[in-house]
Amino acid sequence: MTQLSTASSDNGNSTGAGNMIPAHGRRDVQVGDISGSNEYLTFSIDSQDYGIDILSVREIRAWTEVTNLPNTPDFVRGIINLRGTIVPIYDLRVRFGGGRTTPTSMHVVIVVVASNGTFGLLVDSVSDILSIAERDLQGVPETGMEADYRFLSAIVARGDRMVSIIDLDHLVNQDTAAQMEQIAAQQGSGIAQA
Repeated sequence: MTQLSTASSDNGNSTGAGNMIPAHGRRDVQVGDISGSNEYLTFSIDSQDYGIDILSVREIRAWTEVTNLPNTPDFVRGIINLRGTIVPIYDLRVRFGGGRTTPTSMHVVIVVVASNGTFGLLVDSVSDILSIAERDLQGVPETGMEADYRFLSAIVARGDRMVSIIDLDHLVNQDTAAQMEQIAAQQGSGIAQA
C-alpha cells in the first residue's frame, strides 16, 4: 500500500522527504479493462465517498486561509502560494452543487495535478487509499440530471459504501483554468508563500 505524507500548515514547511507525493502523469482508465488495478485516494464530502487517482495527488495539506479573488466562479475559494507556485483552491461541495464549506482545522486540501493545471480541492476529510481492480469500476448511471455526474468517471462498491471516482480533467473546464492562470499571474507577486 502506498504511504502518504501530509503537509503541515503550522509553519508552512512540509513533512516527509521529496516534497510529498510525486506528481507523476496519470494513466486513463477504461471501465471494464481487467488488465490491472490502480490506487485511489479516497475522501469524504457530506458523508459521501469520493476517490481520485493517487498518481494525480501532489500533496495533502491542512486547511489554511486563502487569498480571495474577485470575479471568480462560486466554487473558487481563492489562491495560495505553494512554494512559488500559485495554486487555486476549489470547494468541491460547491462544485458538486452543495452549499459553501465553512472550513475548520479538520478540513484538508488535496493538491492535485490534472491536464488543466495544478489546483487544490477543499474536502471534509481524507479516508484511505484503495487499490481497485479496473474490472471493478462501473460506469456512472444515467440519471437525466447534470449535477456532479459530469465530473465522475466511475463508481465502485467497497463493502457497504459506494465510492465515486472523480475525473479531474473534467472538474475544471479549460476556460476556468485559463481564467485562474491569468488571475494568478496578476496576483501572484503579492501572496505570501505557504
